[in-house]
Amino acid sequence: MSEEQMPDQSPAPRFTVETAKVLAEVAHNRQKDKLKRPYKDHVLAVGDALADFDDDIRIAGYLHDIAEDTPITRQALLDMGVSERAVEIIERVTNRLHENPDDYQSGIREIAQDHDAALVKIADNAHNSLPERVRALAEKWPDKPPVTKYRDARPVLYAAVEVEEVRKILARVNPWLLEELDDRLDEEDTTDYENLTYEGTDADGAAGPDARTAEER
Repeated sequence: MSEEQMPDQSPAPRFTVETAKVLAEVAHNRQKDKLKRPYKDHVLAVGDALADFDDDIRIAGYLHDIAEDTPITRQALLDMGVSERAVEIIERVTNRLHENPDDYQSGIREIAQDHDAALVKIADNAHNSLPERVRALAEKWPDKPPVTKYRDARPVLYAAVEVEEVRKILARVNPWLLEELDDRLDEEDTTDYENLTYEGTDADGAAGPDARTAEER
C-alpha cells in the first residue's frame, strides 16, 4: 500500500476546556433565560466559576445544560472527544434524566450523590442566585419566586463537597453567598466555646497534669 493509500492514523484532536466553552456559546446562542437574557451568558459563567478544578469538571460546567436544552446527544459528545467522566457529570445534572424530573429537590439529592456533579450544580445555583437576578425574578414572580428552590437546594449540595471547594466557587461567581455560607456554618457549629478546654488545662484555664513547660519537655 502506498503512502497515499495509507489510512490517516493521526489521533483525534483532544476536546479541551476552550473547545467546551466555544461549543457552549454556539449551542446556546439563540436561547434566552427566564428574564429574556442570553442564556449563553449563564453557561459560560458556570464554566468560569469552576476554574479551580480539573478539566473534566470545567468542561461539564460549560456543557451542563447541553443535554437538557439542545439536540446534542451523549454519543455526539463522546464522538467529539468529551470524556466519559465529563459526560457522566453532564447527565447527572440533567433534570430530564432524573428519576423524578418534575421533583426539583429530588433531583438535587440525586446530584448530591456525586461529588463532581455537586460542584457543577453549586456553580449553577450560585449564578442563578446573583442578587440582581434574585430581585428581577422576585419582581416577575412575586407569589412564588424561583429563587426559593435554589436557596433550599444549597445545604444539600454543600454537604456533598468540602467547604473550601464551595468557597472557591462562590468567590468566583457569587461572593454575596459567602456570608450566607458562613452563617450556616456558625449555626451548625455545636462547640461549647464557653467551656472549651485545651490539652494541658482544666476548665478554668489552670495548668493540668499534662501541662509542662518547654524546659520540662
